[in-house]
Amino acid sequence: MRINLTSVFVDDQEKAARFYTEVLGFVEKHDVPLGEDRWLTVVSSQDPDGVELLLEPSGHPAVGPFKEALVGDGIPAAQFAVDDVHAECERLRALGVRFTQEPVEMGPVTTAVFDDTCGNLIQIAHHAEASSR
Repeated sequence: MRINLTSVFVDDQEKAARFYTEVLGFVEKHDVPLGEDRWLTVVSSQDPDGVELLLEPSGHPAVGPFKEALVGDGIPAAQFAVDDVHAECERLRALGVRFTQEPVEMGPVTTAVFDDTCGNLIQIAHHAEASSR
């Protein structure tokens, strides 16, 4: 068994598509119209056949309170791996991304958290031991 698809709830799929592709650097995998919404997935440009991230519409009544609670408590909705958290923070800041947590080193792991402009906090992380394998 392996993870094939995961999702983040987004307030605006078009805005999310721009942010996740133009700013974060993901690549659109699927964009299928479904009435007012779309089945819209992105993948890592480094692994185009890897796990897909569904940019899921936030229309369900439970989503708003759920997202607000996560953001209010500073809890990221997802985590993405990067090679260098500090360098990625600088790259994203130059593109206007707002960080809610500056890079923090916790032993072999470094993390930072940013606002995805679509109602979520996203964590980026680098695990030093993983890159030495």
